[in-house]
Amino acid sequence: MLNQLRPALSRVITPVGRALARTGLTPNAITIIGTFGVVGGALGFYPRGEFFWGTVVITIFVFFDMFDGAVARVTGKTSRFGAFLDSNMDRVSDAAIFSGVILRFARQDHPDMMIVGLALFCLVSGALVSYARARAEGIGVGATVGIAERGERLIVSLVAIGLDGLGVPYVLVVGLWLLALASAITVVQRFVAVRKQLEVSEQP
Repeated sequence: MLNQLRPALSRVITPVGRALARTGLTPNAITIIGTFGVVGGALGFYPRGEFFWGTVVITIFVFFDMFDGAVARVTGKTSRFGAFLDSNMDRVSDAAIFSGVILRFARQDHPDMMIVGLALFCLVSGALVSYARARAEGIGVGATVGIAERGERLIVSLVAIGLDGLGVPYVLVVGLWLLALASAITVVQRFVAVRKQLEVSEQP
């Protein structure tokens, strides 16, 4: 869904990428800084129940991490290792966000096992969405279909967590249920897409 906004986003991100390139920051350095910022925000604030400010910090570093590709393009430093690093750091960031929520609601003084279970499901299903695409590409087919790619999942999770931090009732549970359902559907969509492509390619 967010792919349709890429041309408009590019017009905003590219000038910022040029400015960051003049500072001497490399694309890989931006990726790592963004990841450490997200991990610090998630694990530093969420386990203490500070969902709003944790989400603010995470959002800042998520936006910062968006510029690694722009810097790579304007400096000509695109590389396969950079793409590999970025993909793996995204998984680390996602894991930190849901781990922070899990740590908060698994505590004995504030237990809520439904939220723990939902957050754990979102963590696992989100990783499976990404793995399904990577594995499909590894066998020579595409798997970019789905209603909930990482951008959409990130928006839903951060909005729900942040609004919960502002005291909006039920928003975290509703957001996690929505995210869990969307992630599960996306996994199924990718499995079906890969199977169809393989069936066509394997026909005599």
